[in-house]
Amino acid sequence: MGLTWLLSLALTAPPTVRIVHSGLACNIEEERYSERVYTIREGETLELTCLVTGHPRPQIRWTKTAGSASDRFQDSSVFNETLRISNIQRHQGGRYYCKAENGLGSPAIKSIRVDVYYLDDPIVTVHQSIGEAKEQFYYERTVFLRCVANSNPPVRYSWRRGQEVLLQGSDKGVEIYEPFFTQGETKILKLKNLRPQDYANYSCIASVRNVCSIPDKMVSFRLSNKTASPSIKLLVDDPIVVNPGEAITLVCVTTGGEPAPSLTWVRSAGILPEKTVLNGGTLTIPAITSEDAGTYSCIANNNVGNPAKKSTNIIVRALKKGRFWITPDPYHKDDNIQIGREVKISCQVEAIPSEELMFSWFKNGRPLRSSERMVITQTDPDVSPGTTNLDIIDLKFTDFGTYTCVASLKGGGISDISIDVNISSSTVPPNLTVPQEKSPLVTREGDTIELQCQVTGKPKPIILWSRADKEVAMPDGAMQTESYDGILRIVNVSREMTGTYRCQTSQYNGFNVKPREALVQLIVQYPPAVEPTFLEIRQGQGRSITMSCRVLRAYPTRVLTYEWRLGSKLLRTGQFDVQDSTEYTVSSLSRDSYGIYNCNIINEAGAGRCSFLVTGKAYAPEFYYDTYNPLWQNRPRVYSYSLQWTQMNPDAVDRILAYRLGIRQVRKEILNGNIQKGELITYNLTELIKPEAYEVRLTPITRFGEGDSTIRVIKYSGKKTFFHCGFEDGNICLFTQDDTDNFDWTKQSTATRDTKYTPNTGPNADRTGSKEGFYMYIETSRPRLEGEKARLVSPVFSVAPKNPYGATNTAYCFSFYYHMYGQHIGSLNVYLRLKGQTAIENPLWSSSGNKGQHWNQARVNINPPTSFQLIFEGIRGPGIEGDIAIDDVSIVEGECMKSDQPANRGPNNMKLMNINVVIPCGPCFILPPPCVY
Repeated sequence: MGLTWLLSLALTAPPTVRIVHSGLACNIEEERYSERVYTIREGETLELTCLVTGHPRPQIRWTKTAGSASDRFQDSSVFNETLRISNIQRHQGGRYYCKAENGLGSPAIKSIRVDVYYLDDPIVTVHQSIGEAKEQFYYERTVFLRCVANSNPPVRYSWRRGQEVLLQGSDKGVEIYEPFFTQGETKILKLKNLRPQDYANYSCIASVRNVCSIPDKMVSFRLSNKTASPSIKLLVDDPIVVNPGEAITLVCVTTGGEPAPSLTWVRSAGILPEKTVLNGGTLTIPAITSEDAGTYSCIANNNVGNPAKKSTNIIVRALKKGRFWITPDPYHKDDNIQIGREVKISCQVEAIPSEELMFSWFKNGRPLRSSERMVITQTDPDVSPGTTNLDIIDLKFTDFGTYTCVASLKGGGISDISIDVNISSSTVPPNLTVPQEKSPLVTREGDTIELQCQVTGKPKPIILWSRADKEVAMPDGAMQTESYDGILRIVNVSREMTGTYRCQTSQYNGFNVKPREALVQLIVQYPPAVEPTFLEIRQGQGRSITMSCRVLRAYPTRVLTYEWRLGSKLLRTGQFDVQDSTEYTVSSLSRDSYGIYNCNIINEAGAGRCSFLVTGKAYAPEFYYDTYNPLWQNRPRVYSYSLQWTQMNPDAVDRILAYRLGIRQVRKEILNGNIQKGELITYNLTELIKPEAYEVRLTPITRFGEGDSTIRVIKYSGKKTFFHCGFEDGNICLFTQDDTDNFDWTKQSTATRDTKYTPNTGPNADRTGSKEGFYMYIETSRPRLEGEKARLVSPVFSVAPKNPYGATNTAYCFSFYYHMYGQHIGSLNVYLRLKGQTAIENPLWSSSGNKGQHWNQARVNINPPTSFQLIFEGIRGPGIEGDIAIDDVSIVEGECMKSDQPANRGPNNMKLMNINVVIPCGPCFILPPPCVY
């Protein structure tokens, strides 16, 4: 592998960016404010490529509108140069931005608007004149046929009756118009004073004028004296009450409508259950559950009048959540049950349907009926529905026992709910206490903890837990958590759970009295949170470094200690007083003082750690991607490459002694002098055989050893672009102005041109269609005179020398775009100048006269035997409307395609010449600056 050292120069460059398309665009056009519009058909593949320059290599990010694009396409493409969206949909249209930044200056941002074109199938609906409705719909005198199609761009409608095209004014009985509020999205055909000939086949044709090759779409409707809006009937009851597990069938039939209506079922609460079976107008739900309950509607539609709709409500029987509570005598302030006073037992369940709910009461297993002392009420206006009460008046000793309320539904099929309540001398209201050792409760982050409230009394009620110190949710996400044993269990405790918790009794399954409550304090200990958790420090030998570790938060905050270690070696220990950080300094780094330093800050809950990787490794080099023509051919089938890079932070560590370059199995060290920040280093890789790809690894070396590596892949294709220039950079690809001409070529873009430019001549955008893209042109306004010349000279290009043993020279296809628009266009000539023959210029291409307001491409085969230059010569015509422009100059290895390379004359009477000049001369390499001999 041949390796040649070349040169270095200082270089940094802020980012620049251009957006080009490579997908299936229908059209690229300009919009106001130099914005480009990319039109694509729905379902095609969108490809936008962000071409960036700048050093260091800019980071690229695609966004849509003002936010992230990741919700519109795969995240992997957000940060790639090429944004690809397969099967693009209408909602994915909008403005796409490419942002490139490398820390130098402001980020470079370009945008393009993507317009997705589509045309849906049109729909025709038929309506009558409002206010004239009668039972026989089409005995009315006025009928409207309304045609609607979703589209982009706006659709254009046309109507036919049979084969007859209907136009406004062609028939006095027909009116065609677009309602103002629809903005062209609807076309209405109005049939006035309905006549016998109006009963016919009508067709609506929707068209977007074949944009993006979208074909027209048509829908037909037959209007007759039998045409009628739909009507339907449900062959089911309303409501339908069923038991869980049963199968339910809903039948919907049409009773009228022409044409025959279509039937669909919908559910008011959302989509139909997944297990639903549909067969025409019949809907079946097997094994119905409570979740399947709701309103189901049958809708009939035939696009005539309004759709018909009939609904039924499905109710699934259910009994759940049985609870009770005991209410002492409300006329006494005592919460206890006492002989001679009143006591009320309440029982509650949730029942569906509520009107089928029945309660029955038992005492010690025997049925209980309402009496003067035992009053049973089924509904209570003061409590929620589904409640029954048993009032015991003047409680006696003989009234002690077990009372049972049984809830059931009249229709049966649902299991009863039975609730037992014991009334005795031991039935007492609840009390809450917190064990002494359970508050405050100290735990560590990540543990499982149980908060406990002891409940006494009989019966024991449900306990409700909530936060007492602030209005936040409990660990399970609810504002209150129920507990049947008074214990709140929290798994994986976090520091945010520190605080005061309230436990209180509820009325359910206990006494309906003022709630009892108690407080439990929870303290969560956690180890110190520190910063930085990890920091890499790069420094050369003999220099000093200081590492600092700071405590952000910890509990407990007292008794914080620290220790500094290098590997397992203890360096220093100490204890915090009032400060929140600790430092450690190495005054002079040596080989032994490199490594990982850990600072452990410790409290009762554990330790927080700051880690510092102290190293003398050099930072990675940064490859330079904006090299002009890094590839050249030094002999047949053998190529070389100008590899260029800069060194990141060269002064951060010891001086870089050399670079280790690895390519394939070859490893070679490149000696190097002192490197400055931003210095561009160039190295020639030779002996590269096409069309192979090479992975190049570059590693800086210091006294410490190898630094971070950078990898770049060099790829070749069957035809390699030898040179390309779009005149976007500041040095116009090293083209120069000829000193012997009369005036100069000018770099220009439409967005930056003078507002007083000459109309009717010159391009209105660069070759790609961008108003912000640059090109070169000759300005033929005064004081220029007819016949004056402007000459633009290319850099020197080198080729392999002619093989003396018979091998032919390498052929190249030279191409460029030119723009010659205006009534005073002169001539554009291209010459080829060979090395050693500066006084001789070989005519290569020529064209004269007005070629229209568009860019044209010229291609010419050349076979130069040695280094050469190209000269573009623009000659001023007879007037000011004679601007000539060029753009996208390319030299590609291999001959031009035969279809693109006419033998004698090109379009518009252009002269084309194949150049094959043999001049013996030594080799020359293509370099980023002009060729060095």
